[in-house]
Amino acid sequence: MNTPLASAAAAAPARTLRQSLAVGIAVLIVAASAQAVVPVPFNPVPMTLQPLAVLAVGGLLGPASGAVALAVYLGLGMLGLPVFAAGSSGFVHVLGPTGGYLLAFPAAAAVAGHAADGRGGILRALLFCTLAMAVIHLGGTAHLAMLGGDPARAFRLGFVPFFSGDLLKVGLAAGVILLAGPKVRALL
Repeated sequence: MNTPLASAAAAAPARTLRQSLAVGIAVLIVAASAQAVVPVPFNPVPMTLQPLAVLAVGGLLGPASGAVALAVYLGLGMLGLPVFAAGSSGFVHVLGPTGGYLLAFPAAAAVAGHAADGRGGILRALLFCTLAMAVIHLGGTAHLAMLGGDPARAFRLGFVPFFSGDLLKVGLAAGVILLAGPKVRALL
């Protein structure tokens, strides 16, 4: 007898496999985005495409899977896989100038994930992507302030040079979420 409960139980392993595959692909996307590096003169923090990827991953996978993908990404980088900016790796990156940004990625993906349900259109996607980008910058700037002891300098180094580019990344991520989101959610 094929009951709805039996059908749901049979579908659970396939769904788990699809979600695991999506998380793995998301990790690869963020790792690839970290390889696009533009050094910022007199700044220990480079520009990368990671924030765009973090927002898009969170917005496509949803809060839980997005956060898991970025936690896996961090774990792999800390274990020595070359997934951080310019192929770097190691626990030292979490302690160094970029550590606050890296540690904020799972929370930012979770925030961006609230745009994943498809309700609210472009304004909702832009709102949650903006909030997620703020989470990244709060983490990064706070960490720089802690390392250097000067919050004003941390703001000048950790936020100001990235502001205009990150506005563009917020818009691009919102567009990706709106365009690809329904297709991705249908697969998961």
